Amino acid sequence: MVSVTIKPRRDKDISYMGGGMKKRAAKDAGASEEPSLTPTTAHRLAVQGTIILIDIDAMEEVMMERGWNEYKPNEATGLLSNLVEDLVRRRHAVVIHGLDWERGTEEALLELPVTRPEEIENDLVEIAKLMCSQAGVSVTIVAVEGPVGLKPVDRKRVYTGSRGYAKRLLEALKRRGGGVVYVGGRVVYVSPCRRR
Repeated sequence: MVSVTIKPRRDKDISYMGGGMKKRAAKDAGASEEPSLTPTTAHRLAVQGTIILIDIDAMEEVMMERGWNEYKPNEATGLLSNLVEDLVRRRHAVVIHGLDWERGTEEALLELPVTRPEEIENDLVEIAKLMCSQAGVSVTIVAVEGPVGLKPVDRKRVYTGSRGYAKRLLEALKRRGGGVVYVGGRVVYVSPCRRR
């Protein structure tokens, strides 16, 4: 495992010459030759992988129909929590957002480094099938390739870059009815529990 030390950026370490940035000599700045990691250079540490976004379709309607409490795990959100945790364990995924054992999981954002979306297609289809057969609800799942490996510091920055692209795809698929598994640019499964 590679460890990275993040040093705060100091403006006195950087001079602006000829439109570009040049580090001053280490003796002038009083710093070591080791480059510092800033938010603008951190993206270079990310590796290619898969971003996965899973969301239960029409959850508010289902909760109203079945009389479920939105603040406690129910049949669907509890099952999704278990399925997401199982996927995380089997595939060594990183949970970026959404896994919630206290309220149940309605939406989850995962990243799998050094994995192509096609490699986990069967796992994602299985999650959709189990949600339909055991909980009677459909889920929309999006898996796209992109840079992964950097956990955002605040909630506002969760859906930026490739994660934002995955979120926009998910929302577009849900507007068309949801209940699909979208992997690597194509729909690979349509749930029989899909609401029309």
